Amino acid sequence: MRSTLSRRELLHSFAGLVAGGPLVQALRAAPASVRNMRFTRYEIMPTRVPFAERVRDAFIESYKLQGRFQTDYDPVFVRLQTDEGLAGIGEALVGARQIETILKRMIGRSPWEFLQDDSIQGALMAVYDVLGQATGMPICRLLSPAPRPRIIQTWWSHCFPPKLMASEAKLGASLGYRVHKVKARPYQDPLEQAAAICEVVPPDFRVWADANSSWESPGRAMHFIQKLAEHHNYFAAESPIRYRDVEGFRAMKGKSPLLLADHMGAEPMVFVQEGLLQAFVIGGPLGKTMAQRALMAEVTGIPLWVEYGIESGISQVFQAHQSAAYPGIEYTIAVTHCLEDDFMVEPFTMEAGYYRLPQKPGLGVTLDENAVEKYRIKA
Repeated sequence: MRSTLSRRELLHSFAGLVAGGPLVQALRAAPASVRNMRFTRYEIMPTRVPFAERVRDAFIESYKLQGRFQTDYDPVFVRLQTDEGLAGIGEALVGARQIETILKRMIGRSPWEFLQDDSIQGALMAVYDVLGQATGMPICRLLSPAPRPRIIQTWWSHCFPPKLMASEAKLGASLGYRVHKVKARPYQDPLEQAAAICEVVPPDFRVWADANSSWESPGRAMHFIQKLAEHHNYFAAESPIRYRDVEGFRAMKGKSPLLLADHMGAEPMVFVQEGLLQAFVIGGPLGKTMAQRALMAEVTGIPLWVEYGIESGISQVFQAHQSAAYPGIEYTIAVTHCLEDDFMVEPFTMEAGYYRLPQKPGLGVTLDENAVEKYRIKA
């Protein structure tokens, strides 16, 4: 890992990020009708999907213990149509009113105008879906000339009681997952959770604990980290102390037997230059910002663990395309398996720890219209 990169060096590397590459080549090669196509219509599909029955009670209870009452997630899907008869699908990642404001300004304009545009939120997924269909290329090929054929998707669990945590880990392993992100909270003992998980999963099943800052001080965090490290399946701790606490991570530097990760803030360079973290966890934005951060991760050797739009298979597959295209992304994260439905026709199939990218044009997967109708929020 290079730890002496300056902001100037990184910005210089970023300067040419979207100036060329597969997208520009695809535009130049496209027929005039594709180059000139415009968005003509949009559709917004708000939904509400409950937690999966096997984890529902524990999920609701976990949220209650956080002072929050929640029984479901509410992904909002969008469909953008063009005058060429193509339609792209995305997950809004914002509320229905906010995405409608965004979609209205896109009507009458070319999909090519919105390449890497962070401001359009999850509508960017639909843009790339359309452009992939128009050029006959999967999204990962639009983003990179040589994407990886498969990526590592993680299994995910909220802070469940040890017995349920173990059964969830066992289920994930049986479905082909080999990395598991688990929530660690004060109302469950993370060491009991770890013992229960490690008793039932295979030796190559790897786990990281996300404390969401609940271990508070470096000293208390190191207590849990040292104990978790005794379980050989555990390899990392996410946000063990207050988010982006530079002094706290300095106090822990070189002492943790587990990799340390935290959410990336606006000023990540101190963590990079001082080697305080071994991974950054990020959500959006999805466009130029994601590409820049992925390039930074590739250059510095500090990978990204990506989690945005974690509530549907549409975002899950889009994340996979970006991970395949950007070597700086190591893991992608979603909670779809904890919900009643992922809204997809094609199953998200893992084999020996990997998800193989669809090779059809665009997203390469199909929104389950029956599921959308089942869970749609009626006006």
